[in-house]
Amino acid sequence: MHLRVAIIGFGYWGPNLLRNFAAAPGCTVVALAERRQQAREAAASALPGLRCFEDAEEVLALPDVDAVAIATPVSSHFQLARRALLAGKHVLIEKPMCCTVAEGEELIALAARAGRTLMVDHTLLFTGAVKTIRQAVQTGQIGRICYFDSMRVNLGLFQTDVNCLWDLAPHDLSVIDHLVDEQVVGIDVTGYCHVNPGLPDMVYMTLHYASEAVAHFNLSWMSPMKVRRFVIGGTRQMLLWDDLNQEQKIRIYDSGIAFNAGDARSTIVPDYRIGDIHAPHVPRGEALAEVVRHFLAVIEGREAALADGQRGLKVVRVLEQAQRQLDRNLAEIAARRAGAP
Repeated sequence: MHLRVAIIGFGYWGPNLLRNFAAAPGCTVVALAERRQQAREAAASALPGLRCFEDAEEVLALPDVDAVAIATPVSSHFQLARRALLAGKHVLIEKPMCCTVAEGEELIALAARAGRTLMVDHTLLFTGAVKTIRQAVQTGQIGRICYFDSMRVNLGLFQTDVNCLWDLAPHDLSVIDHLVDEQVVGIDVTGYCHVNPGLPDMVYMTLHYASEAVAHFNLSWMSPMKVRRFVIGGTRQMLLWDDLNQEQKIRIYDSGIAFNAGDARSTIVPDYRIGDIHAPHVPRGEALAEVVRHFLAVIEGREAALADGQRGLKVVRVLEQAQRQLDRNLAEIAARRAGAP
């Protein structure tokens, strides 16, 4: 099977999609949609012979397009994916999949009725780091997971249609969902708007899981430095993933705390265990190339999707619930400030 692919959107992520699909065996990039003329010209220069259109509808109407990769602002994801599925196209869509749970459920139903693949580009799942972490979790090396701690901060890029929660949190939400089958039973979230009113550029969120594990997220577009750090605390070992460390992306600490009851004391006495630090080999390679390969394999029925519509929906469900609480907290804080002397 040789698949004919179109790219919709040629902004930040579109050039990466074009490059990887053009290099992938088993497919040909035949068309691209982008509103900006300068971007269309850049795409045509990058891939001679590429048909470029201003309107995505023209691409979706092409009979020689089997699949589309959508890399447009989040607010447009649902309508574009919906129209693509109705036109009989397979869909790879940039994270997050859409803006609401209702939209996600409709896309999943449309894909099922059309017999087409709906996949979300949760690229981190295809990195060597996450593959290494998943193995450590699934083999029981980490033990029972007590907490996740994510720090994903940088200076910008400021978005105009989403806040930093929707921009940054999907990365690690998708990773946690890939590692463990956990149900979120509570969410605490607060945020701050320094640049655009109503669009928080700093968000702190804590998820509470049914297993008593917690996940904390520090998300910001206002940091003077870029940090991509993810910690897993287990009963046996602790793991640090520093994605910006090219030499030792992952370090596993044979350390932990055991609690022993005191003799006649009412307090609990901790027993600290400090062991060796191990830096496992992390396979290298461009994750997006693996996303493209996997997407094509899923369409052909050779592999089951790691990030299908249902997985994408789980991330959107957490974001939607968190956004409701974030909106309430922002309104309450604004009211208190207005009433302060």
